[in-house]
Amino acid sequence: MRPFTYHRARSLTEALTLAGRSGSAVLAGGTTVVDLMRQDVLAPGDIVDITGLRELTGIDVHGDHIRIGALTTMADAAGHDTVRSDFPALAQSLTQAASQQLRNVATVGGNVLQRTRCPYFRDGHSACNKRAPGTGCSAHEVGHPRNRAVLGASPHCAAVYAGDWAVALAAFDAELELLSARGSRRVAVESFHREPGSTPAVENILEPDELVGSIIVPRCAAAKHSCYRKVRDRASFAFAIASAAVGVDTDGDIDGGIVTAANIAVGGTATRPWRCRAAEHSLVGRPLTDAGIRHAAELAYLSARGPRVRIDIGVRTVVAALRDLRRTGTP
Repeated sequence: MRPFTYHRARSLTEALTLAGRSGSAVLAGGTTVVDLMRQDVLAPGDIVDITGLRELTGIDVHGDHIRIGALTTMADAAGHDTVRSDFPALAQSLTQAASQQLRNVATVGGNVLQRTRCPYFRDGHSACNKRAPGTGCSAHEVGHPRNRAVLGASPHCAAVYAGDWAVALAAFDAELELLSARGSRRVAVESFHREPGSTPAVENILEPDELVGSIIVPRCAAAKHSCYRKVRDRASFAFAIASAAVGVDTDGDIDGGIVTAANIAVGGTATRPWRCRAAEHSLVGRPLTDAGIRHAAELAYLSARGPRVRIDIGVRTVVAALRDLRRTGTP
């Protein structure tokens, strides 16, 4: 870890001013930033600690949406009664991430911004266009197939987006409120992260002087009848090999009723949280049958390119998630 100057922001205005400095990094839970600093992947000259900004903490429940402060811990969000009852896929995406100890300190805003777990990005010396633009992509050149994204990859980068929370948020039309000294703006989580293209080092649309202030999630019937499925090496403290956030609403029993709305996003296989609108549309207007579920899952990965085994696991994960949902009974 290299030397840096530590600043503890006493107000949101001060935080925004300090965060706008060139070479600064924001510290919330610290579970990603500190990790990368220890690995010498990130070397900020200034650290801006925003943990004391209480206005960015807490969950506000409204009639048509909930607003979650960016500094709310993953544990607090996962355990909130409204999140658990009205947005079960969101709660499950949090409880299946990291470990309880990390969820107690990691924040929901920081989790959206977490960096890839690609070993070539994090080892500090391999060719990696995300860490050192222009050096190449070891994941493409020598990497094991399980480390490569099959959705959204480019010749310059195949690093997988590692998060669970943002996948569930993207599935249900959540927005981020971005704050700066210039004002605020709202952007869809689905469009916040960027595919690598020819500039893998640019991972999202957050401007250098902006902070994530809150997350706004609209209420909908499909979110209330939803689940999050994650395939990983072990049942705890492991990143997704494949994941799926799914939700459906039907005009009767979920097993036999006609689907009136569907939401699907996948993770663990893509360079960003990946919304699957063609798959959603294929389910609407018909019962949730095995054949329909399989067709939707295949549509979710229709544009996938890469190792067949990665694509197959992704398809099977969507199938399993939708079957899990069907087994839960009447919405």
